[in-house]
Amino acid sequence: MSLGTLGSMGESKKVNKPSSSLKTVILAFAANLLVAAAKTAAAVITGSASMIAESAHSWADTGNQVFLLVAERRSSKQRDVAHPMGYVREAYVWSMFAAFGLFTAGAVVSVMHGIQQLFAPEPAGDFAVAYVVLAISFVLEGASFIQAFRQARKSAKELERRTLEQVLKSSDPTMRAVFAEDSAALIGLIIAFFGVFLHQTTGSPVPDALGSILVGILLGVVAVVLIDRNRRFLVGQGVTPELEKSMAIRVLDHTEIERLTYLHLEFVGPRKLYLVAAVDIKGDLREHDVAVALRRVERELEDEETVEEAVLTLSTPDEPSLAFGVRRPSPAVE
Repeated sequence: MSLGTLGSMGESKKVNKPSSSLKTVILAFAANLLVAAAKTAAAVITGSASMIAESAHSWADTGNQVFLLVAERRSSKQRDVAHPMGYVREAYVWSMFAAFGLFTAGAVVSVMHGIQQLFAPEPAGDFAVAYVVLAISFVLEGASFIQAFRQARKSAKELERRTLEQVLKSSDPTMRAVFAEDSAALIGLIIAFFGVFLHQTTGSPVPDALGSILVGILLGVVAVVLIDRNRRFLVGQGVTPELEKSMAIRVLDHTEIERLTYLHLEFVGPRKLYLVAAVDIKGDLREHDVAVALRRVERELEDEETVEEAVLTLSTPDEPSLAFGVRRPSPAVE
């Protein structure tokens, strides 16, 4: 991971820049709202179990986008006396609500309705309406997914990761949620298509009901993954070795720092880190000069877009340097 990458991972603490995640969520909300209304109408007209499951799925996604919009707004608030580390972790709280909503309003409803249709099937008809709505939904969901994919791919490229790896490991819960929900939506639409098609061609409601159950299971799996990822960041997610090494080098790039003996990095929000380090100051300065040097390095580190707060303390002479705690040679030497 390059040093320049770190600055691109978050927004400035002093000036709130427009978030690419916010654009992604707004597009997903608009798409899901239109899709949910269309699917509901189709479900009422056709009586298809798969269409009912898909309408429940889309309404759940629409409600979840509201939670994600709240997450984006509240997590961007600046720190205050009551919240000295800021509000950035709110993103994980509201994203967790969205994941629970996907599980209850999407997965549970779809599975229950599918089981009900297996034992007490209702007549279905007007399959052409279902096909038209599924096609329109696929286009709208696809547009939302493309936006989420582009955001994930851009971040992955900066961090030298695969796109799916970035989605799973990213500290941005809104990007991950939209990507996962849109992926599930596209797969769910394909399942619903085959459920409706087999219902029409065989005359049996069983494929349609099974389609509803499969959509519910799919949503359940996605919801559990999202819940787990948000849980990890809420309790204090550490960083990857690559990011740790890059931040260590960044600390050592300050001319006052001779070596680094301890480094703690923890995500406190999307693209926001809490940094604690023990360092050895060059030379044998007076106490006053050491304190001034430490504070200056802390402030310079906090000027980085990713560092929410930096705390530096002094190393003792007997403490070993970290494995990557060796200053890089100057460009002239290289």
